[in-house]
Amino acid sequence: MKKLFFLFFVLILTLYSSNAPQEKKLSTSQQETLQSITDEIKVINKSLNGNENLWIRRYNSYLKYTSINNQIKTIQWKLKHTKPSSKNPEEFQILSNRLEALQRQKNFFSDYEGNPYRELTEVKEIEDIPRVTNPIAIFTGINFLKQIKAQEKTLQTNQKTLKETLALLDQKKDLLTQLLKLQDKQQQYETLKELQKIQSMKLDFQSAQSILETSLEVFGRRVTELDLSITSQIQKQTLKTIYITILCLVVFFIALAIKMALRKYLDHERLYIANKIINFSYITLIILILLLSYLNNITYLVTFLGFVSAGLAFAMRDLFMSVLGWFVIVVGGALHAGDRIRIHKDSTTYVGDILDISMTRITLLEDVTYNTYVETRRAGRIIFIPNNFIFNTVISNYTHGGMTTIWDGIDFTITFDSNYKKAVEIATEVARKYSKPHIEIGKKRMSRLKERYSLKRISLEPRVFNMIEASGMRISVWYQTNAFTTLNVRSNISGEIIDLLSKEQDIKIAYNTTKLVNTGSDGVWERFTHGDKHETKSVF
Repeated sequence: MKKLFFLFFVLILTLYSSNAPQEKKLSTSQQETLQSITDEIKVINKSLNGNENLWIRRYNSYLKYTSINNQIKTIQWKLKHTKPSSKNPEEFQILSNRLEALQRQKNFFSDYEGNPYRELTEVKEIEDIPRVTNPIAIFTGINFLKQIKAQEKTLQTNQKTLKETLALLDQKKDLLTQLLKLQDKQQQYETLKELQKIQSMKLDFQSAQSILETSLEVFGRRVTELDLSITSQIQKQTLKTIYITILCLVVFFIALAIKMALRKYLDHERLYIANKIINFSYITLIILILLLSYLNNITYLVTFLGFVSAGLAFAMRDLFMSVLGWFVIVVGGALHAGDRIRIHKDSTTYVGDILDISMTRITLLEDVTYNTYVETRRAGRIIFIPNNFIFNTVISNYTHGGMTTIWDGIDFTITFDSNYKKAVEIATEVARKYSKPHIEIGKKRMSRLKERYSLKRISLEPRVFNMIEASGMRISVWYQTNAFTTLNVRSNISGEIIDLLSKEQDIKIAYNTTKLVNTGSDGVWERFTHGDKHETKSVF
């Protein structure tokens, strides 16, 4: 088709050449018309050759590719029919180098092979169409719609640009036709070549326009369908998310209202456990609401959980036992936050206050106690005790049931010749002095424990016991003290007993002593004389 147009314009050129005079003398008005047409053509060329016109740029690149490809074919033909000889030793090498350079240039224009306007007229198949089934997928759906609409807008822009380019080419063609009548023979030849180029360019662009219109029509219909479908899904999920959010907030505020109501009827310790239970309950309920709302098939969840729980039951038995221990602690009420407990594990004893009871462990703050004074010699550590310890370890609770007092004792030994009765009186009075406020508190707490346990009447007054030991009379005094200040009270009572006993002349404290006898030697070897015999003995 292009060759036919070329022959057609060559024929026109021949006719003009035979009929037109060799030189044309133009009038002033014709010269002005010629100048006006030339200026308009310059403006059109500036618009066509601008960087923003992708169609002209691609067409020129395609011409460049075609030119390179034709040169390659020509050189290949020459190389095929040219043999190296002594007469032309460099010709073959020059052709080979030229061919290699052209092939490298061709690689830069490989996108223009076949249809040079493929990127401007065709679109990729829409894949990975999202399904909006949860709140997070809403954003995915919105981004997907933005992408396909951006592609559609790009096609529409390309179509608009192509129409504008074709309109400019038509204007340029009309101007060149007018210009042809005013030019001489040599100028007409150049104008006819430009007209041929424009006609060839129009044919390419019209073919691309047909493809682009089809692509845009098909793609536009697809975009409209997807827009309606995904927008509908987004609206449904938005409403569903709003309803679920409202339901979760209702559950939260109900739990909050229950917590506030329980503050009026429960003490601090029971309120802490109640808050733990309420928190666990409403969080579990919210999780179930979310699972049931966004799982398409609950049977899959049940089956999956069945297999997973079977494997985890063995692999994570300690964790499950800790969770079970948490239920036992919460329901049984044996331990509460703030209780002082004592636990023994792996030859180490820990005494401290419970900071928190989570589903897996008890958090304990180690305090300075008699245990740290005698055994560990350190305190203040945070101890984490797994909840499953309650099944295989004895845990002592110093403050169970609201009790804050415990029995503590001090032992000391006096010599057999001491007045032990007076020592007992002194120890009893000192113990009564320091334990009196704790006795009153203990009686009140004990009366409350009788409501829950079968307790007999137990006296909380100080108790003193006398025991005969190998080194003297051992006096053991027991008294009520606060579970959190045991060491302080023991220290005060011990100091005052020693002060009072030291003032009594008939009371002497018995303790391990060592007597040294001075023999006048260095304690190593000494020579003894018995009559005529001499002996050497070690003296210590």
